[in-house]
Amino acid sequence: MTRLIVTTDSSIAGAIQQAGLADLVIAIERRLVWGPLPADAELDAFFAPRTTQPRGLHWLDDTPSWRLEESGVKDRGLIELLAEYDTVEFWRGPGPNAQLILLWLLDHWGRRHDANPDFVVRSLFLGVRDVDPPRSELYPPAVAITPRQLKSAKRAWRAYRASAPQRWRDLFKTDLSWLPQLAPHVRALLNELPRPASGLGATEARILQLIARGGMQPFDVFPGHQKCNGLDVYGYWEVGALLDGLARCERPAVSGLDEGPFSLEMHDDSSQFDRYKRSQLTLTEFGKAVLGGDQDFRRYNRIDRWWGGTHLTNERLWRWDPETRSLVAPKMRVPCRRVG
Repeated sequence: MTRLIVTTDSSIAGAIQQAGLADLVIAIERRLVWGPLPADAELDAFFAPRTTQPRGLHWLDDTPSWRLEESGVKDRGLIELLAEYDTVEFWRGPGPNAQLILLWLLDHWGRRHDANPDFVVRSLFLGVRDVDPPRSELYPPAVAITPRQLKSAKRAWRAYRASAPQRWRDLFKTDLSWLPQLAPHVRALLNELPRPASGLGATEARILQLIARGGMQPFDVFPGHQKCNGLDVYGYWEVGALLDGLARCERPAVSGLDEGPFSLEMHDDSSQFDRYKRSQLTLTEFGKAVLGGDQDFRRYNRIDRWWGGTHLTNERLWRWDPETRSLVAPKMRVPCRRVG
């Protein structure tokens, strides 16, 4: 019996392949929690056989080419390849982005009537790279995907892609127990919308909380192995951009960030990157007021960011109140207040 495993992390994929747990392991690492989502045509082309898709816009691009060539699957489409295996499993890593990849994959799967219906999801609460490859009796629990669950996944994926977050919030009105960890991830993503008082999302607020402890350098507020900073929605580059937004803006909440912006060019300049890493971060008086909920960061600073299909700007600023679990709709044209 042949087995294909699809994962959301190339390191996880490599560990599974080395352990001999599948005939072929494919990784999909597309980031869906940051930036504008692809258009419909690009979304469909991602899982289609490769024709003219640029590098990075095909579902096989995160798997080493030598592994694909050895298996004879280079440039194959998702449905076409999965139909050739007796069992197909999706090993979802931790974090909302992995959940979104699964919803996207299941939506595509559900729209293809010729797709093999035998599909199993296993949720990895730890990355395989952090533990020894599991023995078969220690595999993550499997959840078989039924037609009803495919329909639910389609609804959730379309809710995330909507131009406003109400449909994603309304997922709480439905049964979310069909997929492990779906409900917490729905909540985690909503928590990244600006809060009513401070104007900060959960990750931004957590960055300020960490800096308020004192003695912090930039990478002390980044997500990473053996860190308990709760930054589980956004990754390395995204948290770097959020820290930039708090420190390199018209009215900063953070001072002491000596270099930036947080870009590939800065990383390539060793002296500039070293100065960045050694920055001593502190909160400004304004930052302290924002952290306490006494000032609205968005009253003085611009936002131009995507949350799923929702384009957040100061003029169209959806907010989320985690205490009441309610959305606050944008007010009519609230421009950013200029300093001075």
